[in-house]
Amino acid sequence: HVQLVESGGGSVQARGSLRLSCAYSGFTYSRACMAWFRQAPGKERQGVGTIDRDGTTNYHDSVRGRATIFRDISKNILYLHINSLKPEDSATYYCAADTEGLAVCSPWSPAWVRDVQSWGQGTQVTVS
Repeated sequence: HVQLVESGGGSVQARGSLRLSCAYSGFTYSRACMAWFRQAPGKERQGVGTIDRDGTTNYHDSVRGRATIFRDISKNILYLHINSLKPEDSATYYCAADTEGLAVCSPWSPAWVRDVQSWGQGTQVTVS
């Protein structure tokens, strides 16, 4: 049974940094494509970045250069670290995991978003 539990959200000042965690269980990291999404009130869900089974990462333009996705495989935790926070980074952040081997590992693929099997409950970030 796959479970994803995000934590680490809160209120942060602009230009600060934040590290979000996604504790996962029920699968092995090497068999999963995992991604971070965010959704601000009144806006569409946006893919923030992804980490593939081999550790390859990719980021949305809005966070590239400011965000790092990495995992601690000893603790089964996926992280999203964002520096130089901006008010527009305010959103609820979700992690998601594909453990069934979808064709592409991309949170910007509508098919991936449609077919990904597991989502966390989200953690809210407010930047002011």
